[in-house]
Amino acid sequence: MRYLRFAKEVILLAVRWECRYPLSYRDARDLWAKRGVDVDPSTVYRWAPTFGPEIRKRAYSNYRSWCGLQWHVDEAFVRVGGKWRYLWCAVDSGGQLIDFRLTAPRNAKAAIAFIRQASTAVRQ
Repeated sequence: MRYLRFAKEVILLAVRWECRYPLSYRDARDLWAKRGVDVDPSTVYRWAPTFGPEIRKRAYSNYRSWCGLQWHVDEAFVRVGGKWRYLWCAVDSGGQLIDFRLTAPRNAKAAIAFIRQASTAVRQ
């Protein structure tokens, strides 16, 4: 991707608009036309699969800050090895498993230990 007709900022913003909002390629063209840039809809169509994965990778790779990240804790009573245990699971807003813990007691100490364990896993 050495020789591009448009500036990288134009391409980046066009692909971000196309991925983030329900815009057609013609809508993206119209938005750029209002800003004085003449872009063909087929060009935006070609940019999306070319630059979209790279933008997503850079935006979300290794970004696991738990400030602002919503995650939920669930507990279940399961039988493991013939004994009843509590399974604690933390899941983020995207449905990805953050961490889990299997404990025998169900008390505040076990809950606090799991929250600490999960928050440490999120920060890493």
